[in-house]
Amino acid sequence: MITTTLNPAVGRGELPFVDGFHPGRPLVVNFYRPAGHRPNDPVIVVQHGMLRNGDDYRDFWIDAAEKHNLLIVAPTFPDEAFPKAESYNNGLVVSEDGTIAPRGQWLYTVPERVLDALRAGGAIDKPVIRIFGHSAGGQFVHRMLAIEGGELFAAAMASNPGWYTLPTLERRFPEGLGGLGLDREALARWLAYPMILFAGDQDIVTDDPNLPAQPEALAQGPHRYGRAHFMLDFARAEAVRLGTACNWSLITVAGVGHDGAAMSRAAAAYWFEGRIPGVEELKPQGAVA
Repeated sequence: MITTTLNPAVGRGELPFVDGFHPGRPLVVNFYRPAGHRPNDPVIVVQHGMLRNGDDYRDFWIDAAEKHNLLIVAPTFPDEAFPKAESYNNGLVVSEDGTIAPRGQWLYTVPERVLDALRAGGAIDKPVIRIFGHSAGGQFVHRMLAIEGGELFAAAMASNPGWYTLPTLERRFPEGLGGLGLDREALARWLAYPMILFAGDQDIVTDDPNLPAQPEALAQGPHRYGRAHFMLDFARAEAVRLGTACNWSLITVAGVGHDGAAMSRAAAAYWFEGRIPGVEELKPQGAVA
């Protein structure tokens, strides 16, 4: 379903986007388009953190965009239209009364429709597309992969999420995938997708007011870095139990905490230069959620 067309100008900019499944909840798509970018050159979809600062996350990728000729696409979910974790991180899956909402209301297909609008506008054709999400955006990305699959994306990173939806049908969403109508085949597809858990080894603060602290989250560990390890261990054990493959990996970024800018630069270097820069090169500028 194409709700509009998008054809961003060269440079930094933003365009309004009204998703046909959520007409009363307007979005903004923040872009950076290098002068040399053509429709089949690479695309990075970037999911922002809890501050709903897609403009900042777009800007974190500008140096890499110029260096590697990348179109940066940052769908931005304003807090006014998408309040709290339930309306962004958790994808509007659970209604206010605790029941599972109709699938058409879930948010995890919004990036696909943004990409469809870019194709309709002639900005992209059939490029290699990767997706990166940090903090709340990391929550969004891994839940999107679990529910919708990863066919659109050549690679996907969930960077420093506060907690995880576990790959099990035996716990109710968002702790697990129970109640969503998914089956063992869908679970096996998620485990088989080469999802990257991208974790700063200094993301170990335990008293951050934005760190999820409900019992289900605390059961995964005291801090974000520990929870990444818990998630991978759980997934590998579940894959063994199901007799299927787990193709996930956990990549540590040494010396970096909960810093969206540094983690974005590290992700760009990993994908396009085959390396993780040292902390001095990444130059964290303070915590950005």
